[in-house]
Amino acid sequence: MEPELSSIRKTKQYRRPAERPFTAEEKDNVTILVGGLTPRHEEFIRAVFQRCGYRCELLPPPDQAAFLLGKEFGNNGQCSPAYFTSGALIQYLRNLEARGLSRKEIVDKYLYFTAGSCGPCRFGMYAAEYRLAVQNAGFDGFRILRFQQDDGVRQKIEAPGLKYTIDFGLGMLKAVFLGDVLNDLTHNIRAYEANPGETNRIMDLCVRDICDHMREFKVPHLVDRVPRWFGSILEKRDFLRGLLSILYKMHMHLRGKEFRQVTERCRKRIDSIAMDRTKLKPVVKIIGEFWAQTTESGGNYQMFDFLEREGAQVQPEPLGTWIMYLLAMAKMHLYPRRGMDAQYREPGRWNVIRRFKNELDFQKRRALLSFGEFLYARLYNRIIKSLGDTAHSLIPQRSFYELANPFYRPLARGGEGYLEVGKNIYYQSNKLCHMVLSLKPFGCLPSMQSDGVQSAVVSKYKDMIYLPIETSGEGEVNAHSRVQMALGEAKIKAKMEYQQALARTGKHIDDIRAFADAHSELNRPLHKIPRSPGVAGVAANFILHVNELMSG
Repeated sequence: MEPELSSIRKTKQYRRPAERPFTAEEKDNVTILVGGLTPRHEEFIRAVFQRCGYRCELLPPPDQAAFLLGKEFGNNGQCSPAYFTSGALIQYLRNLEARGLSRKEIVDKYLYFTAGSCGPCRFGMYAAEYRLAVQNAGFDGFRILRFQQDDGVRQKIEAPGLKYTIDFGLGMLKAVFLGDVLNDLTHNIRAYEANPGETNRIMDLCVRDICDHMREFKVPHLVDRVPRWFGSILEKRDFLRGLLSILYKMHMHLRGKEFRQVTERCRKRIDSIAMDRTKLKPVVKIIGEFWAQTTESGGNYQMFDFLEREGAQVQPEPLGTWIMYLLAMAKMHLYPRRGMDAQYREPGRWNVIRRFKNELDFQKRRALLSFGEFLYARLYNRIIKSLGDTAHSLIPQRSFYELANPFYRPLARGGEGYLEVGKNIYYQSNKLCHMVLSLKPFGCLPSMQSDGVQSAVVSKYKDMIYLPIETSGEGEVNAHSRVQMALGEAKIKAKMEYQQALARTGKHIDDIRAFADAHSELNRPLHKIPRSPGVAGVAANFILHVNELMSG
């Protein structure tokens, strides 16, 4: 029997329940919780929030107990990052409750700030899963504020509590730059430090100094820094004043005297660390899913610490690569729609004016995205130079997607897209590492696509050492065992390279060490060691470099 028309009309479509907004009146009483990135990135982000007048605290790194909590209160079939993060959030809220706060006070005075996306993987559902988990744990109404990758922070209220300003945006940009470069320097230096623990101690001092700067530094108003006659002109021209103000603030944040002073202090501290670059260590490049390859917690089995304990040098991927990937993907997606209207319709054949306007709009968007890529890479390199000019620069995205294209179509979306395949080929074919380790959550759909493609990549590049590891919150012993086996092959490769470098010089390693000890600048972290073509290891490149110096 067919349903009656009246019953059909009464059917209501599902709508996600409206969440209580974060308003401007709550700014002084609400604490923003952040987490999910590396410890240095999180420290800098907290300093930016505090600089803008917000209360901000960090979620502790998630552990196995957090994972079990996330599974207990979350949905089945989620990615492990969702379980780890929601579990860490529940742990933090329960600790607040144990300190005497009621659940209503916690819900009213705390919220979690995280990244969001529209998919096409389960990442688009993370915020909803966090809400469900904390609700099931008894904290109904706890707010999750998302930063969308496509449209930023959006709250549909007249007076939002979290406002995007130029200072806030530039501070976040500086936090990403500094976190990436300091992480890279840490991993480059710590594997070869002469005094164990010295690198971490020095880097902690640098992070504390930079955080103090980011928390206290305020850019003076442009009108107060220009002649009075020019200031009166700016007061009458809003567009000119806004443009010059942005450029002025960008200069002060990234090139100002105060910032140069703090980076100079950090550079001197870093250069004081004693190193022994003759240590034989295989270089392991970390790639994979964004969260699993970034976190330094139980979420990836503490893999960075494990690799260093096993005698490897770790090279993690900077967050900047992901930002450059988003810009490159946005530019590539312009081309299939080239010549179409905003409604994705092609104008008539003889509608020349409309076709010209569509082409002009395409060129403007393409030029803007290209300029964004250029500007980001340029600013990133400036931070590298201010901290000693020895960290790794960002690899152009064109190199990645051209290498990946025969195996993985660059326009295919999901996760890191073509990046995982392109990175594996780039770093190993250019002899920049001895082994590539891909970390990804168990059941990560985009990473499963990449793993299927990587089998074809490995079959073509016979000397490639590539190992994918799925992190599920369990099976840590098995994962470490698999890494040890692959790392054994990488050590053999690094040892052969080391011996070949010594054979080329005709010298004994003791001669190399004696010369380095006699010239102390060779044992400083910021002494640049030129890379010989086809040589990946730091020790092998150092031997060849010292040999050239000894030969005059």
